Amino acid sequence: MLTRFAVAPSGFKESLSAQAAADAIAAGVRRVVPDAEVDLIPLVDGGEGTARALASATGGRLVALPATGPLGEPVGTHFALLGTGSGTGIGSGSADTAVVEMAAVAGLSLVPHGLRDPGATTTYGVGELIRAALDTGVRRILVGCGDSGTSDGGAGALQALGARLLDEDGFELPQGGRELIRLHHIDPKGLDPRLAHTELLVACNPYNVLCGERGVARVFGPQKGATPAQVEELSAGLENWAYVLTRDLPVTCDLYGGPGTGASGGLGAGLAALGARLLSRFEVLLDHLDLDARLARADLVLTAEGALDHQTPRGKVPAEVARRAKLNGRPVLALAGTLGEGAHTVPGVDAFTGILPAPMALAEALVRASELLTDATERALRMILLGAGLPRGAGV
Repeated sequence: MLTRFAVAPSGFKESLSAQAAADAIAAGVRRVVPDAEVDLIPLVDGGEGTARALASATGGRLVALPATGPLGEPVGTHFALLGTGSGTGIGSGSADTAVVEMAAVAGLSLVPHGLRDPGATTTYGVGELIRAALDTGVRRILVGCGDSGTSDGGAGALQALGARLLDEDGFELPQGGRELIRLHHIDPKGLDPRLAHTELLVACNPYNVLCGERGVARVFGPQKGATPAQVEELSAGLENWAYVLTRDLPVTCDLYGGPGTGASGGLGAGLAALGARLLSRFEVLLDHLDLDARLARADLVLTAEGALDHQTPRGKVPAEVARRAKLNGRPVLALAGTLGEGAHTVPGVDAFTGILPAPMALAEALVRASELLTDATERALRMILLGAGLPRGAGV
């Protein structure tokens, strides 16, 4: 009999936070098993909700402030100052650590659908948040990458931190990824000197690289509103960005194709050029959750994300949950807003289902996501219990 459930979803982009997704799944479980022991483990991947989740997990706090949004206009945002309740997966306590969540100031959700142009959006606000975190005196800043609405390689962030990005005539480049093709020289003399004495860590998807056929502009540009012509324009700009960064700054890593350099529209590469360490987001973010032990206690592990497809094994939450669950022999059910090509090939996922009971408009699905996820969980779990109760060979 199934009585203990581990619910470990990611958020559904532009719809449900990881916490809201976990709550919706738990509601579906309890419809079928009212006395179930449900362990809620909402998982952040560096994107939306990361700062809030880590502040909560460590007894820290959020610091609210205005900063420059992806369209160049001020937005209300925040960063986190972690408490002492737990480590952060980086080898020491967290009390002197700030968390900057790039999605909170440059995320896709901050760009209205009609204004989505990744050639124009900027990470300037990310640099402003890093500077604000430096003002608090922390010794370590963790930048969470994910859910970005930008493709400027982190150029805006470097400008906010004091670097000058100059064209061939010595004029400062405007903001936006489309301008990077005109970059001729980087003047780093104005960079905030506190960066040299602060550990800068980037929690990112190591599968995301800056340049090449699998470069970030080609893989994610269309999702952010880029046309095919813009994809090529952005790709060329990011190639030039990597070249000039490597030439003008003391870069010690491969910015073109190194793991994580393409994180958040290339923000990973820009911060790596300042000396940041690019780390697997799960290595950094999941340590404080005691995830492996909690999955091992479950009779069934449920995970979820907005889309289950061929990209899921490339650093997405359900694949990581399934991998860890299988280390302890736990069965895994995955739920998804949409099922794409490759959904059936995610290693470690024993069964999967979409949450839509019938075709519906995307706008309606986003609004009803919590309800749909609860209903889908109930349907899937009833089928599992029915199968578990059938005698061997029944119906064959």
